[in-house]
Amino acid sequence: MDDLEQAILLASDSPAAAAASPAVRAEALAYCARARDETPPSSLLHLCLYGLASSPHAHVHFWCLQTIHDALLLRRRLALPDDLALLRSSLLSLAVSSNAASPPFLRNKLAQLLALLVRFEYPHVYPSYFLDLIPPSPPLPGPTDMFARVLVSLDDDLLSQDYPRNAEEASDAGRVKDAMRAQCVPQIARHWHEAAVSLRAADPAVAAVALDAARRCISWIDVSLVANDVFVPLLFDIALSPGSVAPLAAAAVGCLSAVAAKRMDARAKVALLRSLMSAQKGFGSPDSGLKMAHLVTAYAVEALECYRKLGSSDADGAAALEMLEEVLPAVFAAAESGDDDEVDSGSVLEFLSGYVSTMKAPTEKQLGHLGQILEVVRMQMSYDPVYRGHLDVLDKIGKEEEDLMAEQRKDLIALFRSICRVAPGTTQLFIRGLLVTALSSAEVSVEDVEVALTLFYRLGEIVGEEEIRTGAGLIRELVPMLLSARFSCHTHRLVALVYLDTISRYIKFMQENDQYVPHLLTVFLDERGIHHQNAHVSCHAGYLLMRAIRLLKAKLVPYLDTILQSLQDALVQFTATDWANKDIKFSSSEDGSQIFEAVGLLIGIEEVSPDKQVQCLTALLNPLCQQIESLVMDAKAQGLEESSPRAIGLQQIIVALTMISKGFNERLVMGSRPTLGVMFKKTLDVVLQVLISFPNVKPLRSKIISFLHRMVEILGISVLPCIPIALRQLLVDNEAKDMSEFLYLINQIICKFKSSANALLEDVFPAIASHLSVILSHDAFSNGFASNTEEMRELQELEKRFYAFLLHIATHDLSTVLLTPSCRHYLENIMQLLLITSCSHKEISHRKTCVQTFVNLIKDWCSSSEIEDKLPGFRVFMIEKFATGCCLQSVLDKSFNFRDGISIALFGEIMMAQKVMYERFGENFVVNFVTKLREAHCPPDLAEQYYQKLQGSCIIYVHKALPFLRSEDVYCGNIFTEPGYRGKVP
Repeated sequence: MDDLEQAILLASDSPAAAAASPAVRAEALAYCARARDETPPSSLLHLCLYGLASSPHAHVHFWCLQTIHDALLLRRRLALPDDLALLRSSLLSLAVSSNAASPPFLRNKLAQLLALLVRFEYPHVYPSYFLDLIPPSPPLPGPTDMFARVLVSLDDDLLSQDYPRNAEEASDAGRVKDAMRAQCVPQIARHWHEAAVSLRAADPAVAAVALDAARRCISWIDVSLVANDVFVPLLFDIALSPGSVAPLAAAAVGCLSAVAAKRMDARAKVALLRSLMSAQKGFGSPDSGLKMAHLVTAYAVEALECYRKLGSSDADGAAALEMLEEVLPAVFAAAESGDDDEVDSGSVLEFLSGYVSTMKAPTEKQLGHLGQILEVVRMQMSYDPVYRGHLDVLDKIGKEEEDLMAEQRKDLIALFRSICRVAPGTTQLFIRGLLVTALSSAEVSVEDVEVALTLFYRLGEIVGEEEIRTGAGLIRELVPMLLSARFSCHTHRLVALVYLDTISRYIKFMQENDQYVPHLLTVFLDERGIHHQNAHVSCHAGYLLMRAIRLLKAKLVPYLDTILQSLQDALVQFTATDWANKDIKFSSSEDGSQIFEAVGLLIGIEEVSPDKQVQCLTALLNPLCQQIESLVMDAKAQGLEESSPRAIGLQQIIVALTMISKGFNERLVMGSRPTLGVMFKKTLDVVLQVLISFPNVKPLRSKIISFLHRMVEILGISVLPCIPIALRQLLVDNEAKDMSEFLYLINQIICKFKSSANALLEDVFPAIASHLSVILSHDAFSNGFASNTEEMRELQELEKRFYAFLLHIATHDLSTVLLTPSCRHYLENIMQLLLITSCSHKEISHRKTCVQTFVNLIKDWCSSSEIEDKLPGFRVFMIEKFATGCCLQSVLDKSFNFRDGISIALFGEIMMAQKVMYERFGENFVVNFVTKLREAHCPPDLAEQYYQKLQGSCIIYVHKALPFLRSEDVYCGNIFTEPGYRGKVP
């Protein structure tokens, strides 16, 4: 044992181990492992018991106890009954003589081992475990502490239902509980009371452990053993006594909470709750809520549940509601305390939500309670002032706190909404009080203002648009109050952002009340909005101003000059900002460019006079175009790197031009105000010079493509002469992402101009097909890219847009482009790609697109007479390849799921293709297709019926007939069973 003892000390965290080398410690660990694993069970037991009796070292005792525990738990059962008896008597002796001063980790391990023996042996092997362990009266600290730890370990490892248990554990737990109830629970409860009385002053820590053990057992013992005239007053006295140390008071509260939460019949529970209420005078007072938060919350939850079960018409139900309302002040005090250690805010919130849900038409008393609940919501929604600085600059700590609060507020906002629905007047009065307080005090905190505005914002989500528009309730008073508000803490980011959001939430009120429009503009344009010192607030204000202009439109025409003058410096700043600075970070949706869209929308309002529009647009576009020309000139001389300030500056200017154009439409620019069209055409020429000069700067090219999208929309057909130049440059040095953007632009042009884009498409199609044949080659999809990589996602997006491109060509009278000499070289590969995709692509939407493309090509290229076909051989290709491969074999393949909505849509397109082929190809198609049906083991009569129904254009019948081929009766090759369709054929 001496060698083992030395090895244990070296392997543990004892002082001896600290001085040992890693090699020595490793050797000691190996020695201990061999002793544990290779010693026979009986010898191992005797060795461990000897160590417990002889060694003075706590680490050796712990190793011995742990080794025995593992041997028992792993079912290395000690074979001889004498060995088990020896172990039992030794451990009980250690427990009974336990000293409270011994290390807690050692007492816990001894308790855990005893709890394991109880599980294996009580009561059938040794029925006296608890009778031996219950300390004699008066209880001493050491044995009391040890007994409590045994009960706690037993609860953790076996009895508690808070943890998942397997069937064996559940069976063992039931056996132990039943035996304890029958034998010793009354004695144990008596011991708890004696320990609490005698040790609350002498050793409060041990008394707390004893009461904690009691709390764990209350759920399954006879509650009257604790809920009686002797024990309950003692627990209240301990919980509320100023002399009680915190752990002891918390343990007493825990016992009382367990009593209140004891599962039982609702009427019995009402009697139990009544007894608790009568046992302590002032139980429902705020002071009780502060000192016994867990208890008052549990009490309120149980009273509410009784009320729900029994109802207000029942005497006990009414009594439950009365007790609930009596304890509410204590619940509110607990919730408002903000003490996370003492108050389970989740439980409080769940109770309050349940309580509010019971109200239909609140009484005056209940309205008062709702006001207090609103105060609880306000307090729990408030940020901690500790994070004020972090939230202003939004550093890492501030971002984490903001995210945490957003999550925490979800349930609080749900509760707030419930209160709004039940008592809208009370809610509005509450918010009015918050705003008045915030505006009347120069010392109001950031946190108080932020939460007041947030609640007002949330109110706007709940009330209807009509109520906002008409200013129902207090909204007519609150909105003007908010418009004129200037909080002392308005410079803080949180306050400024929620203030602007709240103003925007109620903007429909200004739409109906024109007199407040100047106040609204002032908010957006002064230091509360776009001129706020925080750049994020300024950008957000620009975005919200843009939305406001979209809504108010003509109402803002009288203020056009004022708005433009106020925005002048912000417009200049956007294009002058050093966007290469890595410290400048904005979301893509609010990067400051929205003020240009706002200005464009404002100038583009039709109520603005033509001369004024020209004047304002000239003042806006000319400086930007001059900046572009200057930057291009410098870049030509000195070069242009992708991340250089010049390149980023050009990007921002082009973004600004794009955003300005969003305020205009083709009808205005090319119809009623053609001078505006001339101005945008000149701007386009300037931007195209950037693309011609620097086609390889991809971020810049992407911004130019966005600008071209807008020019196509507003300049209409007049933009076509400029497009070929742009497209040629956009095809330089392309990768998948670049080609995807390019095709998106081409698809827009095709949809916009249809056959008018014929010459343009004929010119550019060969280059498109050449690029795509390389990028979308088979190797590109099989070169090792994982399906979730960015490269693969870009390829998949390009593939999707390419199929859309072909469909647009076929749909918009442009299919003749494919037959021109310059494009025909690529036609065979395109047809094969469309065929393969329509038959077997894993993306059903791609298959559907390709089938639609084929249908349109049939209509364009084929007539009822073969000699009139525009593409010789296409008819044969469709009959022999497409009809067989796509219309029959792909449908019969096991991958085709007739229970999937997208697949059903594809099947509808396939049916339409058969109808069109029959109309254009006639008997040639039918004969070939029916032959293929018979080869697929289709019954002759069914094939004949299909032929007859197709002649009658009965697509519904065809829809039902083909799935029948996949039934067991006609199984062949890759056809698989589809029982759901059997018997559905007419």
